[in-house]
Amino acid sequence: MKKLKLWWRRHVPEPVTAPIGPALSEHKWYRKAAELSDTGMLTMARRLPVLIGQVMRLAWRASRRDLAATIAFNVIAGMFTAFGLLATTGVLTALFSAGPTPDRVRAAVPELLLVGAAVAVRAAFATGAQWAQARLRPQVQQIVEQQLYELTTAIELAAFDDAEFQDDLHRARLRGMDSAPSMVDNAVDLFTAAVGVTAAAGALGVLHPVLLPLLLLTALPEGWAAVRAARLGYLTQLDLVEVRRRGWIMSELMTERRHAAEVRSFTIRAFLLRQYAELAAHIRGVLLDLARRQTVSQVWGDVLKGVATALMYTALGLLLWRGVMPLAVAGTAVLAIRAGQTSLVNLVYALNRCYEDGLYFNDYMAYCQTAEQRVQRTCVGACERDDTETQLQALREFREICAEEVTFTYPDSDVPSMHEVSVRLGRGEIVALVGENGSGKTTLAKILAGLYAPQAGVVRWDDTLVEYLDPEALRRAIAVVAQDHTHWPMTAADNITMGDDIAAAGVRASVDEAATAAGADQVIATLPLGLDTLLDKRFAGGCELSGGQWQRLAAARGFYRDAPLLICDEPTAALDARAEHHLFDQIREHAARHERTVLLITHRLASVRHADRIYVLDRGRVTEHGTHRDLMALDGLYAELYELQASAYRQGGDDDGVLTIGAGNRPLGPGARP
Repeated sequence: MKKLKLWWRRHVPEPVTAPIGPALSEHKWYRKAAELSDTGMLTMARRLPVLIGQVMRLAWRASRRDLAATIAFNVIAGMFTAFGLLATTGVLTALFSAGPTPDRVRAAVPELLLVGAAVAVRAAFATGAQWAQARLRPQVQQIVEQQLYELTTAIELAAFDDAEFQDDLHRARLRGMDSAPSMVDNAVDLFTAAVGVTAAAGALGVLHPVLLPLLLLTALPEGWAAVRAARLGYLTQLDLVEVRRRGWIMSELMTERRHAAEVRSFTIRAFLLRQYAELAAHIRGVLLDLARRQTVSQVWGDVLKGVATALMYTALGLLLWRGVMPLAVAGTAVLAIRAGQTSLVNLVYALNRCYEDGLYFNDYMAYCQTAEQRVQRTCVGACERDDTETQLQALREFREICAEEVTFTYPDSDVPSMHEVSVRLGRGEIVALVGENGSGKTTLAKILAGLYAPQAGVVRWDDTLVEYLDPEALRRAIAVVAQDHTHWPMTAADNITMGDDIAAAGVRASVDEAATAAGADQVIATLPLGLDTLLDKRFAGGCELSGGQWQRLAAARGFYRDAPLLICDEPTAALDARAEHHLFDQIREHAARHERTVLLITHRLASVRHADRIYVLDRGRVTEHGTHRDLMALDGLYAELYELQASAYRQGGDDDGVLTIGAGNRPLGPGARP
């Protein structure tokens, strides 16, 4: 037994992926995910029926009629396969009988007609099964894509800061979605092949029972080799998930239009090519090693299959030699063996594909299960409350928003970004968050907007905790002018309305008002088709905007949305001094006219002087708060930052006596003081 184990280990390599090159393994973003997987053959043998059941339920949801037709037609085709094989015995018996050849041929004609009819009927039903199966695939594809996108767009924002979640999503998108329709095909093919094997086995069992186990024995080596090759391939793909994702990012940097100018300006081409070459070399090495391992497995499978086939034909010869089986029956047995082997090959291939696709489909199902749990946690308590519209109406009439002792830590981080932060926003107030980069201003804004859930502390709208609010209602009660806003590849109108029909009553007037307030009307006036202009140069007739023009559209988007809370996160970062001054004036005017509460995040401290309350953040904590006058009197961090910005606009400061402009702020005027 020990010698057998040693021989097995020496000649049949274990499914271990290729070692990682030292240069690549130094990167912190690389993680060997294969070690976390459990994809043993016995494990997948237990999982495969469950996965097939899940994918068949998807097919049932997609089209009951097509699935039922596929199964029924395949069963009927298999029955006629068995009938045709048994009818062949009558043909051979008539041909091998004694007597003149013409008489034997005439005696075989009725059986030949039966065989021909069986072949024709079988072909007709097989074609019908293929047609119904082809109809299933796009319908299943639509269901799995819709399910993934529904979950991904509903999951909490913090998930996208989690590297493990990103890998799970990447695997689900990479092969998981495609594996579902493929697995439907393969499951049907597996069923079809099983019917064929059953038909051939039934015929052999009738002819002589000893041939049946020998026929099945020929499938075991090839099945082992196919399943082993599939497992090796999956482990390799799992091991390469992060490497491939990094490679695609590098590819995007070298091929996308938005990166092209900087790639050339910083002459970074050679660096990117080296990075990509390193990744590609690692992937190539792993795949070459995979090819070697799969080939070794396939060779051993073919050798063992040849031995099993030789044993089967030896047994058939012995039966003939001893006179146990007539020659006509032996001829039918040979045909049944050939048909059975063909069906067995198809069965093994379908099983292999089911096994391989099952590994990827399991990734898809695991992601969907995890995502559903995250979505349910996000909505905890909301289902016990009023419907979305009722909650939204209550939120529109809020009097105060409070964050109390809020602490928040990003996934995979040990240091809190927010630590026991408390802020208050009253109805109709303009509240500013200021501080140096990395102080937590944007994170706090996302917590107040319900995009992040704090690990400690609470956020309330009046007396209602955010966790008990319907996320949809909460987000519709908030408008955001983001610093890193999306350049939606849609029309200018879509970039403002975000899904509202521009032709609906009152929408066009609201769009015009919002665009005018944000200064975006001047941008729209320069577009060839106005609001109907597509804002994406990748498509014919599309236009591209400058950073400042995009920022005006983003501001118009926030003004257009009918929400009681407006969050402005660095809304003027790409604007010139005149446009910045105009936009801040419009924010104050818009808030007063519509009684909107404004949360303003900005480094332009001259623009927050008129805020009702200013919170100063430093390393995730509120260190100061009050009005502009209060904070200047306090002479703390706010006063220091304000003085630094104000001094940048005073005369002097360099040897040439030239006016120094700093931080992109609107000038306060010579000698201006807080």
